[in-house]
Amino acid sequence: MKRNVDQLLSQMTLEEKVALVSGADMWKTRAIERLGVDSIYMYDGTNGIRKTQDTNELGIFEDAGNIPATCFPTGSALGSSWNVELLEEIGIALGIEGKHLDVNLLLGPGINMKRSPLGGRNFEYYSEDPCLSGELGAAFVNGLQSEGVGASLKHFACNNQETEKMAMSSEVDERTLREIYLNAFERVVAKANPWTIMCSYNLLNGQYTSENEHLEREILREEWGYEGVVMSDWTAVHNRIKALQVGLDLEMPGPALYNNSQLIKAIESGDLDIETLNQSVRRMLLLHEKVKSDQQAVKPCDWDAHHELAYRAAIECIVLLKNDRQVLPLQPKSLSKLAVIGQLAKAPRYQGGGSARVIPRRLDIPYEEIVRVNADRATLSFAPGYGNIDGIDEALIAESVAIAAQSDAALLFVGMPEGTESEGFDGVKIDLPLQQVKLIQAVAAVQPNCIVILSNGSAIAMEPWLHDVPAVVDMWLTGQAGGSAIADVLFGLGNPSGKLSETFPVKLSDNPSYLSFGGEGGKAVYAEGLFVGYRYYDKKELAPQFPFGHGLSYTTFEYSQLSVSGDAQEVSVTFRLRNTGSMKGQEVVQLYVRDEQCRWIRPMKELKAFRKLQLQPGEEAEITFSLEPRDFSYYDPEYKKWVADTGYFEIFIGSSSQDLRLSHRIHLDFPDVRSNGYHEYSLLKEWIDNPQALKVLNRALMELNRSSKDQVSLDEPMLISFFGDAPLIKLFQMYGQDWLINQSPEQYVRQMIQEYELHSINRLNTKTRA
Repeated sequence: MKRNVDQLLSQMTLEEKVALVSGADMWKTRAIERLGVDSIYMYDGTNGIRKTQDTNELGIFEDAGNIPATCFPTGSALGSSWNVELLEEIGIALGIEGKHLDVNLLLGPGINMKRSPLGGRNFEYYSEDPCLSGELGAAFVNGLQSEGVGASLKHFACNNQETEKMAMSSEVDERTLREIYLNAFERVVAKANPWTIMCSYNLLNGQYTSENEHLEREILREEWGYEGVVMSDWTAVHNRIKALQVGLDLEMPGPALYNNSQLIKAIESGDLDIETLNQSVRRMLLLHEKVKSDQQAVKPCDWDAHHELAYRAAIECIVLLKNDRQVLPLQPKSLSKLAVIGQLAKAPRYQGGGSARVIPRRLDIPYEEIVRVNADRATLSFAPGYGNIDGIDEALIAESVAIAAQSDAALLFVGMPEGTESEGFDGVKIDLPLQQVKLIQAVAAVQPNCIVILSNGSAIAMEPWLHDVPAVVDMWLTGQAGGSAIADVLFGLGNPSGKLSETFPVKLSDNPSYLSFGGEGGKAVYAEGLFVGYRYYDKKELAPQFPFGHGLSYTTFEYSQLSVSGDAQEVSVTFRLRNTGSMKGQEVVQLYVRDEQCRWIRPMKELKAFRKLQLQPGEEAEITFSLEPRDFSYYDPEYKKWVADTGYFEIFIGSSSQDLRLSHRIHLDFPDVRSNGYHEYSLLKEWIDNPQALKVLNRALMELNRSSKDQVSLDEPMLISFFGDAPLIKLFQMYGQDWLINQSPEQYVRQMIQEYELHSINRLNTKTRA
């Protein structure tokens, strides 16, 4: 293949090379017909394919002409499935549909972190946690690309708001950037090798991501070793020459003739090295080989099977948030009258707005599916409950109260109104419309079996009404089969197994980004740093409405027999899970790690592994996780690498970030991988915290105490309290006046550093030989 690519490259003119790294129109690349290089067709595809009839049409604002396809649950819903096998299966289905629709490249998945529940595109993204988003994203990419359709991992990077996103600079410190906002991208690159990555619109620390050398070249290309195509979001290129130089290959849409002429002039004048352009052309030709290599292998597209997959996915995404008195599941035989209230029962919201909006091939309506499941065993009454605008309509509320009071139970379908969650703008609140709040309160006052069903793409505040109702189900935006899925869950034909992939705060102001979200003066400062989502609520000791990872089931699970073993190279974690209830169900087991002795500030715990598994009543399974050094590491911006400190770590196993069932404390001895880890002004506590450096320090203090009138002891709490945060050299300057005569304190500390480094090298060599 490489020989063929090099041969093609040698035959191309400069104009053809430049044309190949620029789109031909809105949705395809340029073809070089004389060399047999066809166009690559690409379309939006995070939860379904949004293909336009004409490749010159954007098709966002008028979607009637777009081609129907399967509309799967949106990203926020799929994130709550916590099921990597499901995401791979959906990726495969989209690959099959892509081949059927002549699509070579899908513009997804989106794996940006959910920094605020106000984010306009939160419904497209999986999670607030990079471990969860990265694993789900990798599974989706692997499934999609196994069918010969390429993925475009997006939006790289720190695209966490819609407000002025094309001109706003995300101001993020290096450690937060690595641990939170790049972590999921790194996982997907390592585990799935997406054929393309799409840069974001925003600036990152003052530079547009499309031309950000630190992001595109130093991290993505050099550090992670990514060799695929980097493409722009639509119109995200500003300086085409610089973008090409840092590794952005393809500019979309096209043809951007003004940029093409710039590239040609720069090469002809010698301002741009032709080999820089050749590198991008090679990557484009290799992408062409991948997407065109098995064009004849087009599988039949079973739309009914894909609808069934969308149904199964929706079942796994639905989260049972609250279920007092086991109101759910409903028992049709014990119901004589059932009230169904809310416009969303008959006109469901099943996806968000913008470029991810799919024309579904079919659509299950919740009310119609409730009729199907009920099968005329109970008399159904319906009331719309609220209008399309945020205002109080007492007549609609009164109608709903009347039918609820005469029923055995009431189902309230409520949620964020159509048009409030979309690409292009951020939200302004996370509360339900006032009419819906008043409706819930009024119905709950007359009907004790009041069940609230939410349709939303991001976290919702529930404080005004949550305590009035016994049951709450979050069905998210669950795609074209969400109606049948929610009906089956409500009546026990399906067991909800979703877990929240984002924290639900009591109120918006509890969110860690509340004071800085949106930005001002062209800068969005990520002032909360590492403390995104559950990391913040843990550290702040602030109780959310519902924690990350929360989700109930119609059955119960018992965790037992935790066993942890291993060393710094690999830690094995094994435990047993048993279904102790009377119904088949799925549980998401979650593993969190806490670093007790880190030299840097760290979250109280972080998700490092998870698994979803199904058990029959009484069935028991053994689960094993394997943890690597990276799972205990943090990014050290001083030394520009991932490091783990020797010390104690606590491993938690649980059903949510707050429902932790098992724990184990383990001591791990990590080698000091920091080159030149100490300098003349390293702090005393830094010497104490490192066991090998502490040995060198103790020998130095023995020498000091032989000459000093004041004896220096590390067992003296007051001394450690006073000097612990000071450079070690200050201790010598204070107590070593009669000791250091022929050498300065600086010289002595340098001698200590040499002794420590020599000891570390010898220790490392001994371990290697062993």
